[in-house]
Amino acid sequence: MRNLDTNAVSTRAPRRDVLAELGVRTVINAAGTYTKFGGMLMRPEVVDAIAAVSGRCARLEDVHAAVGARIAHLLECEAALVTSGAAAALMLGTAACITGDDPERIRRLPDLTGMKHEVVMQRAHRFLYDHAVRACGVRLVEVDTRDELERAITDQTALLLFLNKAAPSGRIPAAEFIAVGKRRGVPTMNDAAADVPPVDTLFAYTRMGFDLVAVSGGKGLGGPQSAGLLLGRRDLVTAARLNTAPHSDTVGRGLKVSKEEVIGMLVAVETYLRRDHDAEWRAWEAAVSGLRSALEPLPRIQTEQFVPAISNHVPHLRVRWRSAADGSIAEIAEELRAGDPPIEVVPVPQEEDALEIASWTLQPGEAEIVARRLREILIRRGADVPR
Repeated sequence: MRNLDTNAVSTRAPRRDVLAELGVRTVINAAGTYTKFGGMLMRPEVVDAIAAVSGRCARLEDVHAAVGARIAHLLECEAALVTSGAAAALMLGTAACITGDDPERIRRLPDLTGMKHEVVMQRAHRFLYDHAVRACGVRLVEVDTRDELERAITDQTALLLFLNKAAPSGRIPAAEFIAVGKRRGVPTMNDAAADVPPVDTLFAYTRMGFDLVAVSGGKGLGGPQSAGLLLGRRDLVTAARLNTAPHSDTVGRGLKVSKEEVIGMLVAVETYLRRDHDAEWRAWEAAVSGLRSALEPLPRIQTEQFVPAISNHVPHLRVRWRSAADGSIAEIAEELRAGDPPIEVVPVPQEEDALEIASWTLQPGEAEIVARRLREILIRRGADVPR
């Protein structure tokens, strides 16, 4: 056998840039943790964990059981399940409330003949992702007040659904919503998908009394983009596991989570709990401050730092200008997108002359690029002309 020279210089080939090979342009994500832009980049510890487990096989059920128990311990709740995103957590949580651990009911979804088939939620809490709930075959019943909620609950009610970021818009506070569910014996589920940070979100809603809580893994936690968490009651989380892969004849069979993603999600939670959240906040504020410093001298521009009240609760920058003179939001956003490198920002839907920049998806050095490019575009469109 040939002796190996342990002192030899490594000749390992450089890492392939497959996106470049395919002609796919990477972007500066100044928009936020949107799935369409890849969410939050995975933490290095998560990437390392995924690589380490990828070369070995294990029973997926064993991995789910061990990781679920560890995450539940870390987050101080009864049980946890790694899902294929927060939308999958909504679907599996709904299925669990309908079927329990009954194998026959699990096989029949979304045929709900003879099963509870209604989910009650506040009208102000309807949202795009409640399609994941409806995919189980249920009918959504909308209410506005606590009295309407009480009257809407029948022997056909499987679940009460709450959208956390819409809490200020609804007329039934979370505590009342939970209280009604407890008194009437109906499970409650809270969609808190994009509500980390703050770190307290991971503990607050199960402690408050929600039976199930859905959290995205690929946003603030920095886990795999295609992963999420379902937290809460042991019996319901167990039933949710029975409604998905590797169990074949289930409504959630297509919501497969690989062993790599399950382990990656565990490491993401562990890492997130250890992170210096105050230092991260200061870094995000510094990014916003740098952007403001570059744009504020333009006389036709106004800037404002803000923090969304619940979802995506991190420092953002809102930039306003007189669109009639300086161009529409869509034009400026498209010019940023078409540049090199492409930059994604978020036009403000309710304001015709504003866009928003998220701080927490910007990588080191990118805030300066965004500031320079946006400043150049605005000056070219007359933003430096006195009012």
